[in-house]
Amino acid sequence: MAAIDRGFDSLSFLSDAMREGLRRRLRELGGLTLIVLATLVALALATWSVQDPSLSHATNAPVRNILGVPGAIVADLLTQLFGLAALAFILPIAIWGWRLVTHRPMQRERVRLLFWLLGVLLTAGCAAALPRSSAWPLPVGLGGVIGDWMLRLPTALSGGTLAGPARIAVAVASGAGMLLCFAVAAGFGWRAEGDDAEGPLEEDEARGWVPLGWITHGFLSLKARLARALTRRPSARAPARSETPQHARVEPRFDAGARTTLQPAIAPEADEEDEASPQAARKPKATPRAPRRSPSGGYVLPSLELLAAPKAIGRAVLSADALQTNATALEGVLADFGVRGEIINARPGPVVTLYELEPAPGIKSSRVIGLADDIARSMSALSARVAVVAGRNVIGIELPNPTREKVYLREQLASRDYVDSSAKLPLCLGKTIGGEPVIVDLARMPHLLIAGTTGSGKSVAINTMILSLLYRLRPEQCRLIMVDPKMLELSVYDGIPHLLTPVVTDPKKAVVALKWAVREMEERYKKMSKLGVRNIDGYNARVAEAKAKGEKLTRTVHTGYDKQSGEAIYENEELDLEPLPFIVVIVDEMADLMMVAGKDIEGAVQRLAQMARAAGLHVILATQRPSVDVITGTIKANFPTRISFQVTSKIDSRTILGEQGAEQLLGQGDMLYMAGGGRISRVHGPFCSDEEVEKVVRHLKSQGTPQYLEAVTAADDEDEDGDAVFDATGMGQPEGGDLYQQAVQVVMRDRKASTSYIQRRLQIGYNRAASLMERMEKEGVVGQANHAGKREILVGEEDAERY
Repeated sequence: MAAIDRGFDSLSFLSDAMREGLRRRLRELGGLTLIVLATLVALALATWSVQDPSLSHATNAPVRNILGVPGAIVADLLTQLFGLAALAFILPIAIWGWRLVTHRPMQRERVRLLFWLLGVLLTAGCAAALPRSSAWPLPVGLGGVIGDWMLRLPTALSGGTLAGPARIAVAVASGAGMLLCFAVAAGFGWRAEGDDAEGPLEEDEARGWVPLGWITHGFLSLKARLARALTRRPSARAPARSETPQHARVEPRFDAGARTTLQPAIAPEADEEDEASPQAARKPKATPRAPRRSPSGGYVLPSLELLAAPKAIGRAVLSADALQTNATALEGVLADFGVRGEIINARPGPVVTLYELEPAPGIKSSRVIGLADDIARSMSALSARVAVVAGRNVIGIELPNPTREKVYLREQLASRDYVDSSAKLPLCLGKTIGGEPVIVDLARMPHLLIAGTTGSGKSVAINTMILSLLYRLRPEQCRLIMVDPKMLELSVYDGIPHLLTPVVTDPKKAVVALKWAVREMEERYKKMSKLGVRNIDGYNARVAEAKAKGEKLTRTVHTGYDKQSGEAIYENEELDLEPLPFIVVIVDEMADLMMVAGKDIEGAVQRLAQMARAAGLHVILATQRPSVDVITGTIKANFPTRISFQVTSKIDSRTILGEQGAEQLLGQGDMLYMAGGGRISRVHGPFCSDEEVEKVVRHLKSQGTPQYLEAVTAADDEDEDGDAVFDATGMGQPEGGDLYQQAVQVVMRDRKASTSYIQRRLQIGYNRAASLMERMEKEGVVGQANHAGKREILVGEEDAERY
């Protein structure tokens, strides 16, 4: 059949659909021919009589075989050779024909055929070892001539005739070998080996790899149907979905929506140690909650009553029959495009339904993923997203539901995942495809990159993330720096006590604020090094422990040497330390900042992303233009956790996520969440209206006034001159006087002024030599570089001493 497939592939003048149709019809014809042949041989064997004429018996008696003389000859030949094992001889012919008719070609046909033949031989040997009945009409044993030959080997090894226990042992051994050969020929145990094997396989052998035979398929199908029939009750809840073992092939399972009405809150237990795997499938449960007060009793956290309560949602639930119909239609659509496979499961969710496709062996996942637009068109859907399900041999096809369910922020904040979460900076992202809440920890990310077009739900998602922090943390626990160049989205938060500075709307001040964040990070590292701790959690724990015991933190400092004895002098320095809050920097539009000061922004963001996690500084960057000039390679490398809302093209999706799929999202909060390990999951973001945000902001303003730090946006002269963002740590520090004087002396003495010349003479780096040359140009020692890069020396040798 593989040769036939290659022959059709050479017919390039035919369309793909026509070639695929002809190939399918020819396979069906070949399979039907094999089934008919096996049926005729079985009929011939069933009506065989030793009195019929054959190659070894001539008679004029009437033929009793139903197929006449040809049937009598074939039946006698098979019976004489194989005896009772003749029935096993025709079994692989029938199975091969059935699989061709049903478009399930067998994998490794040569290996399977070899084991089938070996199994037939062992069957003949087992039958020959059995005692022959007096009704057996042939002079040979029950295994025919082949069976008698198979018995000669153990007879020769034993040195005598086989009788009694020895003959029984040979029969048992032959029977066990027969079962083993038939099991291997049927495909048991090949999936695990094939999944791990990466060696090159022949195309003929790799095509049509179906791991289990028809016996296993039928047995497991019957078992699954009996289990469903026994456990089905009128009022039973839908069972939890479990992973299908890779060695079992079960009938497709279509779970109709189990939630006809959703309650205001959901509360599945989840492990908060891994923010990237919110897959715990538990049923929601309402969790009423009163307004929470801080331990001091002064600051009151916002109440859930400020948010809109989710309404009882009567979602149009897809029945099992509807899911089966859609799955059948989807299989037909895939078959029209030449993709073989079957839908083994369907999982309806609040917004989309996930259909799990198990492709036939030899089908590349990239080929199916590329058919997303065609699948959506053929299924009359708004869009379709196709992606490989990690860890399983299935491809997920996500199609939107006829009626979309709205996800509310209040039910997310009332869920057990959020209430009982141990996350330091919890963020409510929304619900998974199955309807489970997704609560992640910003402190573990430790930074987040968000992209999406206008109207995709990006701004609403940022508001829900901010409210997630405000509903959990007090001002002394978390401070915010908000940058909003659009002057519309985040200005509503002006005046809340969590802010370190008013909402920054000027792009130039945003650069200054990021530089301040870099300096604050370095100051925190210095404080942590004084206490000998590694992160902000250890620092705050050490300070809290000292305050609880009434102790003062001190450290020994080397202050100099004694002039008389020369011994080192040490003094105890008292450390006046306070707990450090988390600082979250939120930038609503990155593109505007990159246009104003791209290098400074990129440098500051890179510095924060690389080092700020231990210091408790975290960054959330958002942009509606995910192009390579905004999301540069440096930024992507330092932001492993990313969220993509709906984008306009596959290129934008690859820019933010590294793969396509975001262009197939539905908008209005529909997102793809990529965790640090590269795992991508689809999440439906919660909705929060502007009125709800204003209510929460009014409550927060009533709890206190913000304590702004003027240094956050106060630009000094050095910053305005365009110094680097790395503070005074050697990379942005003005060059020392000695080195500058040496450079001036070299230029005056040799009368050569170029960056490369200073670099060679002083044996310094190019960047430092360039900064020295810029300083000499600023102070009037040399002129500007001409088109060839040469500079004119403006100062004579007699004036060199002034520099």
